[in-house]
Amino acid sequence: MTNLVSSEVSRGPARMDVVIPYSPDVPCDSNGQRMWWAFLASSMVTFFGGLFIILLWRTLKYLWTVCCHCSVKKKATAVEGGGWTVVEDGGGKVGDKKEAAAAVSEVGWMTSVKDWAGVMISAQTLTGRVLVVLVFALSIGALVIYFIDSSDPIESCQNFDKDITLQIDMAFNVFFLLYFGLRFIAANDKLWFWLEVNSVVDFFTVPPVFVSVYLNRSWLGLRFLRALRLIQFSEILQFLNILKTSNSIKLVNLCSIFISTWLTAAGFIHLVENSGDPWENFQNSQPLSYWECVYLLMVTMSTVGYGDVCAKTTLGRLFMVFFILGGLAMFASYVPEIIELIGNRKKYGGSYSAVNGRKHIVVCGHITLESVSNFLKDFLHKDRDDVNVEIVFLHNISPNLELEALFKRHFTQVEFYQGSVLNPHDLARVKIESADACLILANKYCADPDAEDASNIMRVISIKNYHPKIRIITQMLQYHNKAHLLNIPSWNWKEGDDAICLAELKLGFIAQSCLAQGLSTMLANLFSMRSFIKIEEDTWQKYYLEGVANEMYTEYLSSAFVGLSFPVVCELCYVKLKLLLIAIEYKSDQRESSTLINPGNHVKMQEGTLGFFIASDAKEVKRALYYCKACHDDITDPKRIKKCGCKRSEFSEGHRMRLACCLDCGQAERGCLCMSHRDHSNMETPPPRAFPLSSTSLRPILFEEVHQSTLSPKKKQRNGGMRTSPNCSPKTLRHDPLLIPSHDQMETMDENVKKYDSTGMFHWCPSKDIEKVILTRSEAAMTVLSGHVVVCIFGDVKSAVVGLRNLVMPLRASNFHYHELKPIVFVGSLEYLKREWETLHNFPKVSILPGSPLSRADLRAVNINLCDMCVILSANQNNIDDASLQDKECILASLNIKSMQFDDSIGLLQANSQGFTPPGMDRSSPENSPVHGLVRQTSVTTGANIPIITELVNDSNVQFLDQDDDDDPDTELYLTQPFACGTAFAVSVLDSLMSATYFNDNILTLIRTLVTGGATPELEGLLAEENALRGGYSTPQTLANRDRCRVAQLALYDGPFADLGDGGCYGDLFCKALKTYNMLCFGIYRLRDAHLSSPSQCTKRYVITNPPYDFELVPTDLIFCLMQFDHNAGQSRATLSHSSHSSHSSSKKSSSVHSVSTSTRAGRSKSREPRDKQKYIPDFCGKSRAKAFQ
Repeated sequence: MTNLVSSEVSRGPARMDVVIPYSPDVPCDSNGQRMWWAFLASSMVTFFGGLFIILLWRTLKYLWTVCCHCSVKKKATAVEGGGWTVVEDGGGKVGDKKEAAAAVSEVGWMTSVKDWAGVMISAQTLTGRVLVVLVFALSIGALVIYFIDSSDPIESCQNFDKDITLQIDMAFNVFFLLYFGLRFIAANDKLWFWLEVNSVVDFFTVPPVFVSVYLNRSWLGLRFLRALRLIQFSEILQFLNILKTSNSIKLVNLCSIFISTWLTAAGFIHLVENSGDPWENFQNSQPLSYWECVYLLMVTMSTVGYGDVCAKTTLGRLFMVFFILGGLAMFASYVPEIIELIGNRKKYGGSYSAVNGRKHIVVCGHITLESVSNFLKDFLHKDRDDVNVEIVFLHNISPNLELEALFKRHFTQVEFYQGSVLNPHDLARVKIESADACLILANKYCADPDAEDASNIMRVISIKNYHPKIRIITQMLQYHNKAHLLNIPSWNWKEGDDAICLAELKLGFIAQSCLAQGLSTMLANLFSMRSFIKIEEDTWQKYYLEGVANEMYTEYLSSAFVGLSFPVVCELCYVKLKLLLIAIEYKSDQRESSTLINPGNHVKMQEGTLGFFIASDAKEVKRALYYCKACHDDITDPKRIKKCGCKRSEFSEGHRMRLACCLDCGQAERGCLCMSHRDHSNMETPPPRAFPLSSTSLRPILFEEVHQSTLSPKKKQRNGGMRTSPNCSPKTLRHDPLLIPSHDQMETMDENVKKYDSTGMFHWCPSKDIEKVILTRSEAAMTVLSGHVVVCIFGDVKSAVVGLRNLVMPLRASNFHYHELKPIVFVGSLEYLKREWETLHNFPKVSILPGSPLSRADLRAVNINLCDMCVILSANQNNIDDASLQDKECILASLNIKSMQFDDSIGLLQANSQGFTPPGMDRSSPENSPVHGLVRQTSVTTGANIPIITELVNDSNVQFLDQDDDDDPDTELYLTQPFACGTAFAVSVLDSLMSATYFNDNILTLIRTLVTGGATPELEGLLAEENALRGGYSTPQTLANRDRCRVAQLALYDGPFADLGDGGCYGDLFCKALKTYNMLCFGIYRLRDAHLSSPSQCTKRYVITNPPYDFELVPTDLIFCLMQFDHNAGQSRATLSHSSHSSHSSSKKSSSVHSVSTSTRAGRSKSREPRDKQKYIPDFCGKSRAKAFQ
């Protein structure tokens, strides 16, 4: 028993030595007496002592105020006579200015010290921010020292002079003490300050350090409370401007609270488990490292509780009971929210890193799966040259799974970033300042087009404000909104900024189809990148798809072409290089550049001339750049034309001119007789023009007989896409010797009559009230309409305007003579048309029939069976959510017209009437040859033969237009029969213009020149000011603007090309038309079943773009061509301009016509009735009705 007691006594001091290591070098308690209570007492005394003093001060102050001065009134200060007066006890004492000023200064001093302390701790100044950050950093440093010391026993003897960690911790705590004093001074409520978490942390961490120095021993104690400083981590990051978004601040807050609570609880468990219970004389302790306690707290919070580590002390277990309640609640709420915030974090919130040697563009606006896929399909098409451009999409909404998959498929060239172009920070993320261009897509299907345009304009303003030099290409929905872009100071057309107005181009395409049916399809295919699809079967799809593979390209012409006229170069490119040149960029003497479409003989190629070509891919167009007369003259295979190494400068200009002359006159170079005239003539000053085609002669004319024609000064200004200033006037080119109007124009000039607008680009008439152009149903029926355009428009008061002016303007272009203008009849809601009339009242030959496009009575009243084209539009399409129902009105109207039947006696009656035949076109006259215009069939007996073009919003709805086709609903629009035939048009085909304009800004210039009829930046400025055309007097400059080519359709049934129409080659026709009439052919409009050996009753036609040279022609073909303006047509109507007949005429014939022999054809042509290009108004019609088309 004695041995057992002695052994227990001997083990006691040994255990105490383990707890408190003793060293003779350190003056400490050699008996191992623990003094943890001294450290804890220092903290408790400091906390409760200060709390007692604060409460005592508040109590005394309250008693002094309430009990001792209960009858004393507050001091009142007043200003009397410029002096201070202090009143006490109803005015018992009055002080002077000095006493009052002293009192104020005393209060001000205390306030200033308090304010200074507040500024220091609130990070309002740079010094304050440094102080706040420094305090947080030192707190983390003190926590790290705790982690280091936690590997030592809880209490041990330490020598302050030798313990580095204790010295560092002492320095930190001295700084914390000073900072505590600043916080105390700045605190408004000292009691609440004393009870703050940060104050409690200081109470239980700062005093024990001083006790450690005094006792030469350390106690880990409550130093783990420094972990609570982590709660302020988000505030520090906000001070440093690192955290800016609410989600990031919330995420850091949650993480800091969770981690600080976790580490603090682990520190308490580490303290009590390594110390033991005091009432057990610390005998039940267990050695646990701090990180084992961290592990224990985590498995406890997550309710897993493996049991490998557990609390053994009573204090530890008691703490765990309460902690598991709060910890479990915190773990269950904080962790899911943290995970959600991390998951919702912007996946695409990084910044773009530019690659050296690689350009990038920024695409923003309406970013959806459809718009992005259409854009990428065209932008990254394989027919383009190697596209070394990276596409950066910027949108404020993260992409859905389908769009994200699309980005991943193009990850080598496409990146997506989430943000807004209205935010300069996001613009900096995508490196907009170094981007090659910024493309803004519009939502074509939005219900409010003006709001969508306003959004895109705001995007332009934001981007230009951030970087004024960036090139911007934006889509606009409404034509009148383009004017707002001119208000942006940094918007510069010359620097490549472009606005693609979808309404303007869409209606322009449709308007051109009214002049040459099928042209909208051809142009849409030319400006879209399509892959070649080979079909072996001899079907119409084979020839159509061969043409679809052609696109529009630009390339500089070789120096071998310098000095040659445009027709010569065009023929050489087509025959030799297998390229179709349709336009050039011409520079005048003033170095102003303009795009000239089929300009004629008077324009000579200059050095560095840019040509517009139709070809199947960009590599083919390089032949025009590489062509060399010396090296490639004997090459027959155009694929062998590569870049040669000879010096082309050896060919002098005179030699190039000799080549041009000899190619035209057909003589050898030495025997050329026309060089004497050429060598002494001015290359830039042409002689007066004699027109190659008159009313009496259609014979071929040699080049030397063809004189120069005038050049429109407005060709340069023909559209807003030019690289010229929007305010540029045609007068800037008036000194060019090519711009003098011909003698014929001078004679017809009448300065007292306004026939054209102020720019000379459109026919004009004084504004008319809408009541004067309204036709009732009976009045319209009595007015025998023929050769007109019927526009069926669906809309009401609430519908967005579609901009019908863009449809009428191309049909009223001044390169038509007045008698050639097709009357236009609008059929629709009068309330809607009144809203559009303000932009239409200056155009001649326009009338309105209030009614419904679905009413057959209204359609019969306007003689829809005798119209040249029926256009079906709707202003209600975007107001319907269901995509399949967006086109219901247009589809119903189209099917309604096609199902109508007409009595042929009506056509016979009209054909026999005197008003049907235009004056000067007698049926027996030789002028009534089909070369001047195909004669009309007697009448249309079924609505299926009426030429119709229907506008669609949803591409898939095209399947409902033709009931006899087998188009699959998933078939792309350009592969469907209605689109190939030119009877359907969708705005989606214009998406390709964004990428086409980026790669070549001249492409938009060309297409606007072709389809708008001559819209110029100057005209857009006028429309922005007045919203209407302004009439102008005829001057040489404005009349010269009429001299520009236009699109027409040439018939092969009879005339000078009839010999080629029956089995001839397209290439021969191309060369003959070009040499003889300066007409540039570029496609065929062929009957769908023309390839069949058996006759067919189908009258549908399809488009063939740029056929090869040896392509065989059939008599029923209609040829798309660019025709020169004929000045003589204004005086005699029997000219070739009337060969620009409506494709509707030929569509009335059966396709079996193409099998008729030439002899039969000649005999039958005499029996055909002439085409009526005029309206007929019976005598019993009032004059008011006759004014409808004036």
